[in-house]
Amino acid sequence: MKADLRQVLDVAAMRAAEAALIAGGTPAQALMETAGRALGEWARRLAAGRPVTVLCGPGNNGGDGYVAARYLTEHGVPVTVIAAREPVTPEARAARSAFGGEVLGPGEFPRGGVLLDCLFGSGLSRPLPDDLFFLLTGLVELHPLRIAADLPSGIEADTGACLNPGLPRFDLTVALGAWKHAHFAMPAAPLMGALRLVDIGVTEVPGAARVLGRPRITPPAADAHKYRRGLLAVVTGAMPGASLLAAEAAQRAGAGYVKLLASPRPEGVPASLVCDESDLAALADPRIAALLVGPGLGRVSGAEARLRAALEAERPIVLDADALMLLGPGSPGTAPRVLTPHEGEMAALETAFGLSGHGTRRARALALAEAAGAVVLLKGPDSVIAAPSGDVTVSPRASTWLSVAGSGDVLAGIVASRLAVHGDALLAAEEGLWLHGEAARLAGPAFTAGDLAAATGPAIAAALA
Repeated sequence: MKADLRQVLDVAAMRAAEAALIAGGTPAQALMETAGRALGEWARRLAAGRPVTVLCGPGNNGGDGYVAARYLTEHGVPVTVIAAREPVTPEARAARSAFGGEVLGPGEFPRGGVLLDCLFGSGLSRPLPDDLFFLLTGLVELHPLRIAADLPSGIEADTGACLNPGLPRFDLTVALGAWKHAHFAMPAAPLMGALRLVDIGVTEVPGAARVLGRPRITPPAADAHKYRRGLLAVVTGAMPGASLLAAEAAQRAGAGYVKLLASPRPEGVPASLVCDESDLAALADPRIAALLVGPGLGRVSGAEARLRAALEAERPIVLDADALMLLGPGSPGTAPRVLTPHEGEMAALETAFGLSGHGTRRARALALAEAAGAVVLLKGPDSVIAAPSGDVTVSPRASTWLSVAGSGDVLAGIVASRLAVHGDALLAAEEGLWLHGEAARLAGPAFTAGDLAAATGPAIAAALA
């Protein structure tokens, strides 16, 4: 099997994958050689001739550091190696011996251009001891550029927890063999800088999460028309501004026809958006490919009836905002659905569905997906998508400028538009989340939700197959 460079593994799965490689005939020392030389190359590039300090721990992460140090020496880069602890694994001891150069003790604090942190990798589950924390942070202060091997030391791989308060930031984190959940999870992710992955030959692990990737969106067919491309109906309510914003984004995300169901017609409906004042009666239109309910729905009298009517229409549906606060077990309808909660809405849904709300965000999203029979896009700085099938997709960090009012309405509109195009709930959530992040990148800093919606079309262009 080929290596899978999008999978995200927990610590146990990563150890099992490495053990499988070794059992298949790849020596552990060869895996260390591959990882360490890749680390050395990244350090060489970043150093640009300046001295590199390699901080080595006692395990195989430290062994990777000794290999990196040897690689740098071979390429003429000045290297200082510090052994925070003596190596304890056979592979790490062999790597230190092969390095052959001087190794300083943990009391040394050299100044350099780049620090390569090979202290601890993905297996750490307790805080760094005080002396090692002091050593790491002291060296960070003396090096303007920092690289972490696999994970910055002091990060828990499976949860993204910071095991010590005040952990330093890095400019680059080089994942070894596979992505870890901490690479994409708060609060650790912002400490890691740019992310790169070294392929050591780990093959596909069944059931592993995947990193969100650029979708492959195809242009409309030569014989396409507005209904064949997908009619999306947006059910509005007491506060139509949010639904208008969602519809604006939806119009730019691929659906051939976006219609607002509202009676009476609200103010501010753009000329490009059809408003059907027959309202809920229009749900009987068999040409409707998907529905969006929630943005602007409100929670006043009649909102629950509007949600129920939409669910009973048996069309693929995206539920956001107020619709999520009204949803519960036993809701009508069996059509594919996508839920797009933020953290507060997620907590309300967990209460409604009798879920504990404990665990990582991916575990919580998966529990809700199974309980609600829906794809769940749990949005936030570390957004995650979970499906009832058990599929989990984690998202790389997107622009922090997305923390603006109306951003979630735009996301809901994009996801609903994609759902209208093809009817696949999981694919629509993945496409929508990627397009949302790409639109933010294209919109630049300090955008409004309207700017974000307007950038959806260029984001589609970036995803065309």
